[in-house]
Amino acid sequence: MESSKVPALTRSIEIINFIAQHGPSSAATLMNELSIPKSTLYLLLAELKKHRFLTIVQDNYCLWTKLVELAGHALSKIDLRDIGRKRLTQLMEQTGLLCHLGIIDGGNAYYILKIESSSTISVRSHEGKSLSLSRSGIGKCLLAWQPSPQRENIVAGLDYSPSTLTSITTPERMLQEIEKIRYQGWSYDRGEDYTDVRCVAAPVFNGHNNLTAAISVVGTRLQINDDNRDLIASQTIACAKDISRLLGWRSPFDLKAS
Repeated sequence: MESSKVPALTRSIEIINFIAQHGPSSAATLMNELSIPKSTLYLLLAELKKHRFLTIVQDNYCLWTKLVELAGHALSKIDLRDIGRKRLTQLMEQTGLLCHLGIIDGGNAYYILKIESSSTISVRSHEGKSLSLSRSGIGKCLLAWQPSPQRENIVAGLDYSPSTLTSITTPERMLQEIEKIRYQGWSYDRGEDYTDVRCVAAPVFNGHNNLTAAISVVGTRLQINDDNRDLIASQTIACAKDISRLLGWRSPFDLKAS
């Protein structure tokens, strides 16, 4: 374990992150995978259970209600969700597909708002889900509009292990993809993280013309394909611009008209 000034806290966070990524886990699994001494592990698990961060189901430790409570408090403070919800709902109704609002934090993207569609074919996701910056439409979109030095540092440090045959596998290819995204104004996930999933994403800017978030339309390869991808992209860009205007952004055409 990396040196920490508060090792107990660090180990507790590692336990929560491991269960979040791998699902309900036994004490033996946690001990082996995280290399935490048995006595220390059981003390931490007992404390996390006491404060409702974890519970036990059939001898496995699962995430519990305190995390839901804290997530709710955090998300309620993100005004961007309230600003984007109505317009993103309209985009969902327009496309008939699942829509997301996402932000970037360090080396990952995260969904902060999900607008579910009524389609009988659905793609599983959830608010708070962590996304790859190199394999997801919304992640690539958020990365593309980072300041140049920061963008290059992130690209150099990404994990390019492929998830599918279409995954981007080198920093050089990622930089080419970013150039294309910035030129066309939107990004596309062609099954790079999950083979049968497609995603179109567009950036959201604030009044200072800085990237604030990105929105995405997500569907299966049957729902988003070569026949309708460009139409969905134009609808997504229009929605992103509407949300951006609500945040104070003005397009070059708006500025010329003023």
